[in-house]
Amino acid sequence: MQEKHLFEYAVIRVVPRVEREEFLNVGIILYCAKQKFLKALFETNETKLNAFCGKLDCQELQDHLRSFELISKGGKAGGTIGALDMASRFRWLTATRSTVVQTSKTHPGFCIDAQETLEKLYAQLVL
Repeated sequence: MQEKHLFEYAVIRVVPRVEREEFLNVGIILYCAKQKFLKALFETNETKLNAFCGKLDCQELQDHLRSFELISKGGKAGGTIGALDMASRFRWLTATRSTVVQTSKTHPGFCIDAQETLEKLYAQLVL
């Protein structure tokens, strides 16, 4: 039997008007220490976004979401935060914010394959 590993994930959300607390799920970020895995997966469906929040700059949103991807990968492209260790990058990305791009609280689970789990959560919670 394959060993299951603890993972944590958060849903990446677009919150166009923070004071209304309405949001649209656009991605997932998943961290699994044992598998040395940290990855963000997202989609910006412009039709959904325009219906939900018509005055949102989709290109600017795409840039913010790409920063999640770059920081998750680590390295120079992720800037100062990208230089941190994997756990610190995940904690930084999932910290509470009052901005247009936010994450849910983190949720734990167990998985055998972190990539497969990321894709499953993405299909269930975003698509």
